[in-house]
Amino acid sequence: MNQKICFIGAGNMATSLIGGMLDKLDDDGQITACDIDSDRLQELAERFGIQTSTDNFTSAQHAQIIVLAVKPQVMRDVCASLEELPPNPQQLFISIAAGVPIDALDAWLGGGRAIVRCMPNTPALIGLGASGLYANAYVSEVQQSVAQQILEAVGIAIWVDDEADLDAVTAISGSGPAYFFYFIELLEAAGVKLGLPRTTAARLARQTALGAATMAQDGDVEQLRAQVTSKRGTTEQAILSFQQQRLDALVDAATEAARRRSIELARELTES
Repeated sequence: MNQKICFIGAGNMATSLIGGMLDKLDDDGQITACDIDSDRLQELAERFGIQTSTDNFTSAQHAQIIVLAVKPQVMRDVCASLEELPPNPQQLFISIAAGVPIDALDAWLGGGRAIVRCMPNTPALIGLGASGLYANAYVSEVQQSVAQQILEAVGIAIWVDDEADLDAVTAISGSGPAYFFYFIELLEAAGVKLGLPRTTAARLARQTALGAATMAQDGDVEQLRAQVTSKRGTTEQAILSFQQQRLDALVDAATEAARRRSIELARELTES
């Protein structure tokens, strides 16, 4: 990439992106991490050998890519501190803050900025993330490619054509890891009720989840399910129970609730 990149915010997601970029990209560019936590910055400098700073404006002024990696509640103030940056169509802003619309980001940054908004998820922390991306009209094809490379350093990155689709991305992949964690919790608890020791139930449930997810990466999940579901067998009875209890309706209702809350949060963040 060979471009100067400034991370504003040095939390877990920023750390994962920095680590992924240094590990996977042939990047001769210069990475600077900015944060108000000097201890955190020292930790990053020692771990990655990158530059750090508590001066957002100066660091951003000299960067071609600025990754906004702060909490949504402070995004307006952070953007306001960068509003006086000279107009530069070659300068790309990438926001990984949930719920902050791209038009609000652009307005807070002074207008006319090239911005990519991303919705990553927590498995990015282990290089297995799934991110949805949306670009405004000021983003060039080259800048889109750069944003994709950065997010693909920690998983997969998928573009959406409509920013509203990021609310659906939030409901599926953004919040999705918690759904699977919850199902594993329930499966472990069910194992205990069936008489297994808790440690045994936990190991079986977690390894089963890992194995199933790995097989699903390159397979047709409906076909994979059919292969396990023998006629009049044990799995068939469990699946029939799921269907009778309308698990599909529960999943639809849960993801719609998450999507709706994503829309509400965006409204709250921009109206506050």
